[in-house]
Amino acid sequence: MKKLTPLFFLFLMMISCNMNSTQKENTESKAMLPTEIIKDGVFIHITEGYNDPHRVLMPLKMAVLMSEDKDVLVYMDIHATELLVKGAKDMGFSEFESYQAYLKQLIDKKVGIYACPTCLKVAGYEPNDLMDGIQLAEKDKFFSFTKGRILTFDY
Repeated sequence: MKKLTPLFFLFLMMISCNMNSTQKENTESKAMLPTEIIKDGVFIHITEGYNDPHRVLMPLKMAVLMSEDKDVLVYMDIHATELLVKGAKDMGFSEFESYQAYLKQLIDKKVGIYACPTCLKVAGYEPNDLMDGIQLAEKDKFFSFTKGRILTFDY
């Protein structure tokens, strides 16, 4: 029995070393896997139109700034839909770029800009009246534009 005791301890040490080695390999292999960077999303809701340029241009400026490192979706309803149709006149306001300039930047960055279909109809327009790059809103897009948290700015 005394001869078996040292062999038993040697066996336990070998198992222990092997387990530590396996755990270390698993940790290293997990660290080497590429990790997906999940960006938070910013949902910007605009309701105003030509009657309040500040409430239109401020959120668009925020959308451009946030789109540098966040997923952004711009949703426009109520009076804002009249800004999204072909032939809509440009607007400006102190300290801001023009409406058309912000819109172009967002479209170039592939930021989703969505018009409320009901509000568009109430304003007397049809979906084919929308400018290029503007889409009709669909509820699923509100949840699928980002994998991170969703922060909302409401104007």
